[in-house]
Amino acid sequence: MEGVSRGAGLVPDQQKTGINCNGVDAGLITRRTVLSKTVPAAIVGISAMAEIAGSSTAGSAAEGNSKGAIRRQQMAYQIRRDCARRYLLETPINHRSNGDENRYKDKRASFSKTLPHNDIGEVDSKAYSAWLSIVSSGDAVGFEHVPRAAEAEVELNDPQACYAFDLVGTDSHATHLDPPPAFASARMAVEMAELYWQALLADVPFSRYDSDPLASAAFTDLSAFSEPLGPGSGRNITGETLFRGETAGARTGPYISQFLLLQIPYGIATIEQRYRFPSRGQSFLTKYPDWIACQNGKRSAAQLLFDAQPRFICSNRELAEYVHQDFSFQAYMNAALIMLKFGGDALSPANPYRGSTSQFGDITFGSKNILSMLAQAALLAQKGAYFHKWLVHRRLRPECFGGRVETHLNGRKSYDIHPELLSCDGLARVKAAHGTALLPAAYPEGCPTHPSYPAAHACNAGACATILKAFFNQNFVIPSPVQAAADGSALEVWAGPMLTLGGEIEKLAENIGLARDAASVHFRSDSVGGLRVGEEQAIGLLSDYSRTYNERFDGFFLTKFDGTRIKIANGAIRRV
Repeated sequence: MEGVSRGAGLVPDQQKTGINCNGVDAGLITRRTVLSKTVPAAIVGISAMAEIAGSSTAGSAAEGNSKGAIRRQQMAYQIRRDCARRYLLETPINHRSNGDENRYKDKRASFSKTLPHNDIGEVDSKAYSAWLSIVSSGDAVGFEHVPRAAEAEVELNDPQACYAFDLVGTDSHATHLDPPPAFASARMAVEMAELYWQALLADVPFSRYDSDPLASAAFTDLSAFSEPLGPGSGRNITGETLFRGETAGARTGPYISQFLLLQIPYGIATIEQRYRFPSRGQSFLTKYPDWIACQNGKRSAAQLLFDAQPRFICSNRELAEYVHQDFSFQAYMNAALIMLKFGGDALSPANPYRGSTSQFGDITFGSKNILSMLAQAALLAQKGAYFHKWLVHRRLRPECFGGRVETHLNGRKSYDIHPELLSCDGLARVKAAHGTALLPAAYPEGCPTHPSYPAAHACNAGACATILKAFFNQNFVIPSPVQAAADGSALEVWAGPMLTLGGEIEKLAENIGLARDAASVHFRSDSVGGLRVGEEQAIGLLSDYSRTYNERFDGFFLTKFDGTRIKIANGAIRRV
């Protein structure tokens, strides 16, 4: 259907899909076949009872209440049926990996943390094959028999989540995601180089990127790669674009979103977003034995040291720690609480309660609706992330790639790493500072125990940001914007271009997603791809819920990360 978002429009009563469901020819699925062959007899009986009740001439109150209850049952069933039918009739997605897992017998480009490895960090081939058989089968019992390194102490992070279902929104297996850059590609090279530079610049304030000499060296080095970091990065990286996201909102105003700086109204209290953060200059996993132990799943004995004096987020040091300890929808819940405090004008112009003098939104279109849907969207996004992570891509983490670089440079084994990475200034500086080419990690434990692509934080960000865009006025101008002082000790007035809710929501999503890159646990493509997966999950959620309201409601209106403006109403998603 022209003008309808991919995989998200209404479907006709008949549509060929190539799917069979309970013996029904998918090319002949109609209301009649759905009711007769896939709906339980008790539900069909409701329709029959309704017809009898409708023909009755009895006028008692009890009979009237019964008729009303039956009608409510029918309406509830019809809404849920229409949502389910839309997903049933969509064309299945042919998910593709980048081919690295099959390309390399040594699984150099595949995630294998906690499995047994050799002395250069390559996974045992038999153990990997056994694990692949388990995760591909979906057998719940098999997951208790995953091969583990002798020294493994940590467990794999919820691989069975990739098989979980939901009763609302787009199914996790029905989300779109292009393959990530291949191990030997020029794009992988520039993404890894960016991570080396983020480690080097971890303590340089965002506000000083224009003047800091080390940041200037990063501009020169990253701009020289044959592949740009992303669509918005171009070939000339500056202090205004270094490490930033790729949306318009992420590139306007201070590096950090207002929603990570402004005070949070929290019931009876107000929360100042100044926290205790790790002391500067710390990094981990830069020694080869520590790196090997980490790949085998051994817990690190090292611990982060924290400053006594709290500060605002002013550099990647703070941002990386924020996403070390947050919960999945925390930053977006905070953003919603801040925006609700701005008053009615901050709500979406489509909100049916704007201008009402007799009622206000609460359970519908108000705070309860918004906050609960943020949590729901985040859970859907996690499931979407884990499907792609465990069942499709199984991409190695940056810390593992750094190990491949160090192994290659120390001559223990030759890998097909792109030469632009091996000769770049960022890698040379890290090696000079730490004695190895291992990627300095912000966390003692290194990366989480699940694959890299896509980033779950970014999937959460994409989903929750989309919910916020749907419920709030994206053009509302934020009053009295601020930025953190260079040392994070205070907030200063921001006197630059005006900042809007829509732009700062996008910036928040990219801050959180790319912060995991700053921590050395994700690549840029993990985060950018994750935003799109989460966005798709949230649009599906909004589509289903758009059928459920009693209010006169024109629909949810929002701008996607790619700049497309859409309307979601009565289950349909259309460009506007």
